[in-house]
Amino acid sequence: MKTKEELIRKVKKGLIPSHIAIIMDGNGRWAKLRGLSRIKGHQAGVEAVRGVVDTSGHLGIKYLTLYAFSTENWRRPEKEAKAVLTLIENTLIREINNLAKNNVIVHFIGSQKDLSKRFIKKINDSYQRTKNNTGLNLILAINYGGRNEILEAVEKMLQKQINKLTIDEFSNYLYTSKFPDPDLVIRTSGVIRLSNFLIWQTAYSELWFTDTLWPDFTPEEYMQAILDFQKRTRKFGGVK
Repeated sequence: MKTKEELIRKVKKGLIPSHIAIIMDGNGRWAKLRGLSRIKGHQAGVEAVRGVVDTSGHLGIKYLTLYAFSTENWRRPEKEAKAVLTLIENTLIREINNLAKNNVIVHFIGSQKDLSKRFIKKINDSYQRTKNNTGLNLILAINYGGRNEILEAVEKMLQKQINKLTIDEFSNYLYTSKFPDPDLVIRTSGVIRLSNFLIWQTAYSELWFTDTLWPDFTPEEYMQAILDFQKRTRKFGGVK
């Protein structure tokens, strides 16, 4: 088994993905296997987030999108949904100084509908605090749903009375208008689907799935996913 430092050197020899997106799945199952509450699983998942963010910075990845809370997560028990949002808020408060120090820019994508004014202020403050940094763009998808994103984009077009545009022009109306499409999408926990995550943007993303539950997802496995990506030939529908 190669060490983290050896893997970093090996990954850097290949093509580094510009944008990686991760569906962080399996917190609840991780907790259940240990006889813990689901929120304990979400709390354990924070350490995996730290590891991936830190490793992304070392590798020189420019964009990292994490699926933190989906629009469908409101269907979970109210106590759990509120606890997850509180965990995100508290983690931001604890980590923002370190993120700012490490040259990370913190962005948020998703709908502000149903989020508290306090939570919206926190995420806006986090962006303002880090917006002048030049390193990793950490994009947190909170209250995010891909279908809702597309509907909102269409509504913006209708308001502007736009009835014809190109694919690239349509992308300008999405939450992710400032970011390139993901090169690589990673999903943990053994589930093989996108679950309404960046469904427009991932049309030509490479997909990588693992049975590992999110709290157990290590920087070493993260780099194994990138090494697998580096072996693939991306043709985008064409022929090389």
